[in-house]
Amino acid sequence: MKVDMRYVVYGTGAVGGVIGGNLHLAGVPVTLVARGEHLARIRAAGLVLDRADGRHRVDAPTAETAANVAWTDDTVVLLCVKGHQTQSALDDLRAHAPAVVTIACVQNGVANELTVLRRYAATYGVCVMLPATHLEPGVVVQKCYRPGILDLGLAAGGVDARAEAIAADLRRGGFESVPRPDIMAWKHRKLLMNLGNGVGAVCTPGPAADDLARRAREEGEQVLRLAGVPVVTDEEDRERRGDLLARRQQLPVGEGGSTWQSVVRGGRGVEIDYLAGEIVLLGRLHGVPTPVNEAIQRATHDLVRSGGAPRSVDPATVLPT
Repeated sequence: MKVDMRYVVYGTGAVGGVIGGNLHLAGVPVTLVARGEHLARIRAAGLVLDRADGRHRVDAPTAETAANVAWTDDTVVLLCVKGHQTQSALDDLRAHAPAVVTIACVQNGVANELTVLRRYAATYGVCVMLPATHLEPGVVVQKCYRPGILDLGLAAGGVDARAEAIAADLRRGGFESVPRPDIMAWKHRKLLMNLGNGVGAVCTPGPAADDLARRAREEGEQVLRLAGVPVVTDEEDRERRGDLLARRQQLPVGEGGSTWQSVVRGGRGVEIDYLAGEIVLLGRLHGVPTPVNEAIQRATHDLVRSGGAPRSVDPATVLPT
C-alpha cells in the first residue's frame, strides 16, 4: 500500500468539510465533492474551515460528481454523505471510479457498509465522533478544539495494511484514528447515541424531549441485545472519547446534530430511516416492539414533508401515552 494515497471526500458537508479541510491543510492530497451553492462558494473563495484557532481557507480541488475527479488506483473515497444519499453516490462512483477503488464509510448508521460492500470489495467502516456544523454555503465549523475521532476497520471485520495507512493519514490531519477489527460494534454504539437525533431536530427542547430521547436509546439497547448484535459498552465508548472532544467555548453557529442541520437547511430528505429506522427494522426482523423509535421516525418524516420549523413539535404529541 502506497503511503501517498489520494483522497476524495464525497460529500463535503459538516463532517466531510472538517475532514477534507484538515487533511488538505496538513498536506494530504484531497478532492472535495460538493454540490449546489456550497460548491459554488468553495470554487469562488475556497472552503472556509472555522476552527478554534481561526478561519482557514481551503483551496483544494473540487468536483461536482465522480466524473470530474482525477482518479488513480490508490485513491480512497471518504464517503461522507448521509445514509439516504448513499445509493445515488454509489451509482455515480460506479459509473466513473475505478473498480478497485477503496471506500471508507464515514457515516452515521450501520447500513451503509453492507450497501457499499455489495459493490466494492475494499469497504471500510468509520466510527464518526466529530461534532461539526454546516449551515452556510462554503463554510464548515469544527465544534471541538481537536478535529475528532475517526477509528476504522474492514466492514467485514478485521484490519489490514490499507486500514493502517488510512488511519496514519487521518492522524496527519490531526484526527485520532486507530484501526479496529470490531469497528461495526463501535458503530452500533454510535447508532444508539444517534437515536436522539430525530428528537433534537423535531421536538421543542426540554425535559420531555430529553426523556423521549432516553427512551429511544433504551429501546435501541434492548433490540440490539435481543438481536444478538455485538456492541461495545458505554464505558468503552466513554473511555475512547475521554477529553478528546472538548467543545469550543464560543461557536459561530447554533448547536444541533446532523438531522437538525438537515432540517434547518431545508433539505429534501433526512437520514432518520438509518438511525431510528434501523432499530425499527431490527425490531421487526426479531419480533421486538419498537414504538418509541417508530414514533420518532414518523414524526421526523412528517416535519420534513410539511416544511415545519425545526424543534417545533411538542414531545407529548410524538408518542401519546
